[in-house]
Amino acid sequence: MSGTVDTPLLPLPDRVVELLSELGSPPRLAAHLRAVHDVAHQLVDWVEQRCPALSLDREAVLFGAATHDMGKTVHVSELSGPGAAHEEAGRTLLLAHGVAPELARFAATHASWARPDVGLEDLLVSLADKVWKNKRVPELEDLVVARLAGASGRAVWEEFMALDEVLARIGDGADERLAFQASFPVHG
Repeated sequence: MSGTVDTPLLPLPDRVVELLSELGSPPRLAAHLRAVHDVAHQLVDWVEQRCPALSLDREAVLFGAATHDMGKTVHVSELSGPGAAHEEAGRTLLLAHGVAPELARFAATHASWARPDVGLEDLLVSLADKVWKNKRVPELEDLVVARLAGASGRAVWEEFMALDEVLARIGDGADERLAFQASFPVHG
């Protein structure tokens, strides 16, 4: 996948590229998933370095970030406008293509991060889906901070400051990611 904007973004996993091809993904969707996947890599690397004892399913976060909007292959209008129909549609599509339920769930949970049963992996996918474009959501960030503080034993304020710093750094690259995504057409 290449666009008119040069980018250092990490490539999507091969399985995700295959799924996008099978589903006839709009080029802009693939670009968006690549940007969110790249940000998820940065977040997971940071969390693993900051809280090495924390039990985190790295591969689930990365796969979830790379597939969270897969339902937009069906609900293409939601690529450029609001809507939530893609969430359950994405989970259903992924399940129909042999993706395990524990990985397909991210398509349905990435916008439902406030539910009490959402795990840290889900929160990180949701966070990556926001901060890739430098959108900050304090309520979401507070949930991540609480999980990190609980796992690390550090004070909430200390985890907040550390997360704020990494999100600001990631957010600094938003213009390049947005330009990359915009260099791809919505329709294939």
